[in-house]
Amino acid sequence: MKIKLLDNYKEFEGPKSLYDIAVSISPSLAKKCVVGKVNGELKDMSYVVSEDSEVTFLTDGDEALHVLNHSCAHLMAEAIKELYPEACFGVGPAIEEGYYYDFYLGDKKLSEEDFKAIEKKMIEHINKAEVIERKEVSKAEALEIFKNDKFKTEIINELPEGETISIYSQGNYCDLCRGPHVPKTNYIKHFKLLSIAGSYFKGDAKREQMQRIYGAAFFTEEALKEYLVILEERKARDHRRLGKQLGIFMFDDLVGRGLPMWLPNGFTVRRLLSDYIMDKEIAQGYKHVLTPSLGNVNLYITSGHWAHYKDDMFPKMDVDDESYVLRPMNCPHHMVMYRSQLHSYKELPLKIAEVAADFRFEASGALTGIERTRAFYQNDSHIFCMPTQIGSVFKEVTKLILDVYNDFGFKDYKFRLSLRDINDQEKYFGNDELWERSENELRQVLNELGVEYYEAIGEAAFYGPKLDVQVRSAIGHDVTLSTIQLDYQLPERFELTYIDEKGEKARPVVIHRAILGSLDRFIAFLIEETKGNFPLWLAPVQVKVIPVNLQFHKEFSDKLVSLLRQNKIRVEEDYRDEKLGYKIREAQTQKIPYQLVIGDNEVANNTVTYRRYGEQAQTTVTVEQFVDLIKKQIEERK
Repeated sequence: MKIKLLDNYKEFEGPKSLYDIAVSISPSLAKKCVVGKVNGELKDMSYVVSEDSEVTFLTDGDEALHVLNHSCAHLMAEAIKELYPEACFGVGPAIEEGYYYDFYLGDKKLSEEDFKAIEKKMIEHINKAEVIERKEVSKAEALEIFKNDKFKTEIINELPEGETISIYSQGNYCDLCRGPHVPKTNYIKHFKLLSIAGSYFKGDAKREQMQRIYGAAFFTEEALKEYLVILEERKARDHRRLGKQLGIFMFDDLVGRGLPMWLPNGFTVRRLLSDYIMDKEIAQGYKHVLTPSLGNVNLYITSGHWAHYKDDMFPKMDVDDESYVLRPMNCPHHMVMYRSQLHSYKELPLKIAEVAADFRFEASGALTGIERTRAFYQNDSHIFCMPTQIGSVFKEVTKLILDVYNDFGFKDYKFRLSLRDINDQEKYFGNDELWERSENELRQVLNELGVEYYEAIGEAAFYGPKLDVQVRSAIGHDVTLSTIQLDYQLPERFELTYIDEKGEKARPVVIHRAILGSLDRFIAFLIEETKGNFPLWLAPVQVKVIPVNLQFHKEFSDKLVSLLRQNKIRVEEDYRDEKLGYKIREAQTQKIPYQLVIGDNEVANNTVTYRRYGEQAQTTVTVEQFVDLIKKQIEERK
């Protein structure tokens, strides 16, 4: 039996396990191997090679780390099962950073206080160096093994007939799993349980609510410590914590879960972002509109959203023999608005834009601060154009995205071309010719622009392919901020037309696009990117005026505040009866870009002494110089 190892072939008497092959090469290598690869496919070290193959052994790296974390998920489940014998389990995959396992304990709820006992039990099983063994079983055998776990039983019953069913066992614990896994539990040395959250079986809010524990495992103690430092940094950037601290937004269950209320500081940021993007759009010929936040159900039946998107919408409301629904998106309204008038090819492309309120019934477990809510505002637009204009419009929108990202200093992002899955015909608007043509057109434009992108099969919208921009946040999340979507379907459904050069009716193409996307998500991203230290032009409060003594310095401070406001500088005064040091520290906590301390010298010389956020140095300039300085920095959007 010939085995290719790296660039060399070696003869082995087969069949032979991966572990035995590794031992024959180097016993020390065999002890470190986490998993092997046979002809490019990950396999347990116990896997038997019986024919000529290409073999690779992994001792570290991303793929090996993924296997290590998957095995750690099983180890955690083993500990939970021993501590709570009544536990039933859902799924426990390795994820991008670590792993999780979903489990059900009925009314018993665990907390992070229980992690110590679970980790202690995990260490006990690590010290036993339990062998992790794979076994293939029939469906009947699998059902017998997991007869006391209703979730595993349901998963098994849903497996297609003839599919290989494998189980993994370690000690007295057995789990349903495809694998692969590390050879023994003592390969898992450096791990940490991180957090606990709620989840639903299969992600269905109508099913049992489960508990989900997240954890992470690494090959070295140093790597684990580095990761825990990163997690602490992420906590410091968490928009949910900073949003509360900085007075950006709030939630209250009396109002409703996932329904943010924007406080004065937050509303200021929203207004500034809306003005910013609308000014950009106006410069490119967009026309802004305002449409209602709900619509007749027939509107969404016509658009096709009711058939494809109904489960993600709020329930319909029956009023006066009509049925209404809170809108999940704005395109149907804009289609009707376009259809209300006759259009000539000379008007196209026609760009309709709106900062619009939308509503989606997100599962409660998926709600995440203002990053994922049930009520949000979109920087949305629909561009009606001729088929021959698709390339130029697509280029223009892509350039606008790049321009905005340059303004905000975004550097870590990727373009994702989302295409349909040709094997899932029910999910997508059915016209093969249009799909092929539109996908090729988008691909061609991206190639012409020289933009780097990758393709994602099955991620298209149901009505057409799209380009998403995935931005990597400061806390390590991939966030979709911008999107461009090509749509041949809605013009057909709404029977949209324009008069072409021959005087005949023709069908336009619609390009959906969002630059900032959801303003709510964009602000969450900015908070985490800046740690709440917004650039001066976007800061809710740009200047804080703090008089040393109200009796002697208030009159000058009042005039200064009035002057700053006249120059459209957002300023607040702190006239509270508190110590000066306390006021300065609080202004720093609120991350206000400039703090002005007004004392005798300032009053006598018509000057201000300012301190920038995060700096100890103080600088004294004339009032006029300070106003010019602020206005210039705001204009430059540094």
